[in-house]
Amino acid sequence: MTHPFHPFSGRQLVCVGERYNRSGKRLLLRIDDKSFCSVPPKWTDMSEPDPEVTMGQERALFTVADLMELACLVTRLSSQRRADSAN
Repeated sequence: MTHPFHPFSGRQLVCVGERYNRSGKRLLLRIDDKSFCSVPPKWTDMSEPDPEVTMGQERALFTVADLMELACLVTRLSSQRRADSAN
């Protein structure tokens, strides 16, 4: 697990399968004999390195795609809040 904020970051987990949902491809990782977790491939070493991260020598805290998604979320929540306060 390579995602720095995941509780299992730094642990080596066995991939036991893949699945797809609305967010795209997910990997099923075995935590122990009874537990599994589902994570996006980019949180593991099983995906191609992100060019932004590679070019930035892993110094960037966010990718452009992450920041664009955050901006859309903030805009949507701000619009919703204005609509709620107008009523």
